[in-house]
Amino acid sequence: MSPKLIVLLAIFSLQCLLALASDPDPVQDFCIPNPKYGAIRPARFTILPCKNSSEATTDDFVFSSMKSAGNFSETGLATIPVNPANFPGLNTLGMSFVRADLKAGAINPPHFHPRATEITHVVQGSVYSGFVDSSNRVFARVLEQGDVMIFPRGLAHFQMNVGDKPSTVFGSFNSQNPGSQKIPTAIFGSGIDDELLEKAFGLSPKQIGMLKKGLIPKGLN
Repeated sequence: MSPKLIVLLAIFSLQCLLALASDPDPVQDFCIPNPKYGAIRPARFTILPCKNSSEATTDDFVFSSMKSAGNFSETGLATIPVNPANFPGLNTLGMSFVRADLKAGAINPPHFHPRATEITHVVQGSVYSGFVDSSNRVFARVLEQGDVMIFPRGLAHFQMNVGDKPSTVFGSFNSQNPGSQKIPTAIFGSGIDDELLEKAFGLSPKQIGMLKKGLIPKGLN
């Protein structure tokens, strides 16, 4: 095989990988799923036929369920994720978003989104925010109202309300299905063998048990 052909194949392969690395570009203005074929399920985002564009209305492109905080967990965090499952107008547009509210002292524990970069905007409050890159370097600071920070795709990031009042954060993703894995739950609440965890973290069986008992009921998911 000639060097020129090898280079061309390498470039083609890279382009294919980049194309697969994000949501596909839409091939029409919008695609409101036709309700007669069922609803989009959050876990799978099954592609459904679009209803005729002439049947679309302004209501298909307006979401009004973020005006107040969602239900708070025991950790003091409330989130309202918005994606094609609850806002069909987003379907095929390659984006989604979330409203997160944190009580004073509450955290959004370290987590990552395997399929999207996130841009987060502090609507109110003071929020310690940051991410860790692949060399384990931490990029973090306290964000105040109006500040914006980016969390690159696939990197662990976190937030903590360091003020004495509730805080509200708005996050936007460049995927309609970014996915989310909370690191504490992924490690201690997923069923990984205890012996491996003990060796990995230098913890005793009792400590592992306490971590599992403390995490799972709190529903960090």
